[in-house]
Amino acid sequence: MWIPMLSLTALPHLGIFGGFITRKEVKTWYTTLNKPSWRPPNAAFPIVWTTLYTGMGYGSYLVWKELGGFTQDSLVPLGLYGMQLALNWAWTPIFFGAHNIKLAMIEIVMLTGTVAATMVSWYPISRTATLLMVPYLAWLCLATSLNYCIWRDNPDPKKDD
Repeated sequence: MWIPMLSLTALPHLGIFGGFITRKEVKTWYTTLNKPSWRPPNAAFPIVWTTLYTGMGYGSYLVWKELGGFTQDSLVPLGLYGMQLALNWAWTPIFFGAHNIKLAMIEIVMLTGTVAATMVSWYPISRTATLLMVPYLAWLCLATSLNYCIWRDNPDPKKDD
């Protein structure tokens, strides 16, 4: 049982590849944006995401184990989890790569809703797994607010209004 546990716990960490995009843009494009004073320091993000990825990954393992692996019963809870993971990984290239703050805002709202749906589907299976997602949902609420403020305070220069 060690291989599935380690694999499912490690899977979300593939999102770290978005860090290659972020690392460059945080020092260039991101510095030019108007940001709210309450935003977390840049150094907090890798620490927070490492913790959140580990928690959600282990939670997915608990659900997987409780449902007997990838079974018919796991289709919805692990399907929602996979969907939110894909949305999570997509946000960085949209925001930092494409500099599309509005689309990133729409995407993060979809992500947050999908995480909430994942948690609802996990609750009857594993309360522990659901609780491991609570910090992630809380962080996404903060990140959504931050994305909104950046979108609001940085009008798209390409618009001809």
